[in-house]
Amino acid sequence: MKKAKTKVGIIGCGNISGIYCQAGTKFHNIEITACADIDTVRAKAKAEEYNIPKALTVKELLDDPEIQIVINLTVPGAHAKVAMAVLKAGKSVYNEKPLATRREDAKAILKLAAQKKLRVGCAPDTFLGGGLQTCRKLIDDGWIGTPVAASGFMQHHGPEAWHPNPEFFYEAGGGPMFDLGPYYLTALTSILGPVERVCGSARASFAERVLTSAQRYGEKIPVGIPTHIAGVLDFASGVVGTLTTSFDVWSHRLPFLEIYGSEGTLSMPDPNTFGGPVMICRAGIKEWSEVPFTHGYVENSRGVGIAEMAAAIKAKRPHRANAEMAYHVLDIMHAFHDASAGNKYVHIKSSMTRPEPLPLGLLAGRVE
Repeated sequence: MKKAKTKVGIIGCGNISGIYCQAGTKFHNIEITACADIDTVRAKAKAEEYNIPKALTVKELLDDPEIQIVINLTVPGAHAKVAMAVLKAGKSVYNEKPLATRREDAKAILKLAAQKKLRVGCAPDTFLGGGLQTCRKLIDDGWIGTPVAASGFMQHHGPEAWHPNPEFFYEAGGGPMFDLGPYYLTALTSILGPVERVCGSARASFAERVLTSAQRYGEKIPVGIPTHIAGVLDFASGVVGTLTTSFDVWSHRLPFLEIYGSEGTLSMPDPNTFGGPVMICRAGIKEWSEVPFTHGYVENSRGVGIAEMAAAIKAKRPHRANAEMAYHVLDIMHAFHDASAGNKYVHIKSSMTRPEPLPLGLLAGRVE
């Protein structure tokens, strides 16, 4: 007997929504049945473009009894408010990253979800892609021995060159750490486990940014958050990590992510992607080798975290792109800023359990 698909709705039909709208045709167990936006014209256009049955108001979507999971693709400052509304409506929610902009709001989301026995998921789900799952397997199987250190670099000159409305990137809850830091920290913690303390330095290098996108060329916007953050992470496992995130660098030649072990080095792919390459250099060997993928989902597979969450709900097991990990990542990101502002180490109060790796040999479109 064919299993019924989990019906999913989307709130927020902006820049990132297109790839999520495709999830219902990519994964065997979910169906995107409705989308909503405060701009109803935009919601209708998105529904027509991706053959989504219903374009609704936000209230109509929350009141729809068929929808079981809501994907929250609103701007970061609205993540908490919308997530709470979804949970109050009796539906599970999957937030775009970050989980919330403030720790207090994220805690409230987790508390309400527990009270109502609902699930909270959160992007990024790129750690479920073939590139990072291959890295996870290499580490777990001991290919570079015991991990001792890690480094990550996310550096470019800001989204104002391409994003039509980049103001939120330079407001509270934005900046390079909150925009792209979740990809790097989720990749690292999903492989190396939780972080115990951090220190760091942060600055806003420029008081304003000049937009160069075609729509608003030459406009200036104020900067209200740090745009260059350099931090050190002490993992519970003993690994010492470094992470730099910046909107102030025109170009560089540094790796995305590397893990250094007692028996070699693993060079990981861009954690904002699902593919590779995955490179390894073992002790005593000068040449790097590219490692074939052990897992699928190497193309843009945003939505795999939602499909896996839907499967986990039905199976009554923990889901992988979960709120515990998302809150830990949020806690770490704030701690970098706190450490810089307070000239101190910050001990991380939250923790997490490494999510289970995806099984080997999954067919396309399947998550179990």
